[in-house]
Amino acid sequence: MPLTKERKAEIFTQFGGNVANTGSIEGQVAQLTERISQLSAHLKVNKKDFSTHRGLLQMVGKRKSLLSYLQKHNLQSYRSLIEKLGLRK
Repeated sequence: MPLTKERKAEIFTQFGGNVANTGSIEGQVAQLTERISQLSAHLKVNKKDFSTHRGLLQMVGKRKSLLSYLQKHNLQSYRSLIEKLGLRK
């Protein structure tokens, strides 16, 4: 189940600054995190859905690369983002 337009707008408003700023790293990471949590819940019920599992791993890799980019270029923003999203305890 993909994210709705309203939920995407809410995510980008909260993390990216405004709705039109869909290219912001923070907004993209937040959107991927939301989608990853949805797919994780789906895979708990459907254990043999291997194609979704592969997509989940691709999303996790994409989020990891975006976070490493953000860490290299804007450390303060990186730290605040992982704090807001509850990543890396």
